[in-house]
Amino acid sequence: MLKLAKLPDRTPVKIGITVTPDLDAELRAYRDLYRTTYDDKAATVADLIPAMLESFLASDRAFAKARKNTEAAT
Repeated sequence: MLKLAKLPDRTPVKIGITVTPDLDAELRAYRDLYRTTYDDKAATVADLIPAMLESFLASDRAFAKARKNTEAAT
């Protein structure tokens, strides 16, 4: 038996969203700060959004608790 478990499905899923002009401006400002901070001129808003969403979901304790309760009930 290998120590490394079988990797989960990593097939990308494309999701299209529409945002307000204010949110678009905030995302672009964040991208600009990211580019400066990490000297990564190629980073796009689309590159950053998945990491932002993962970070948000990982830090939402109420969501984690609700998921745990849902999984325990099934």
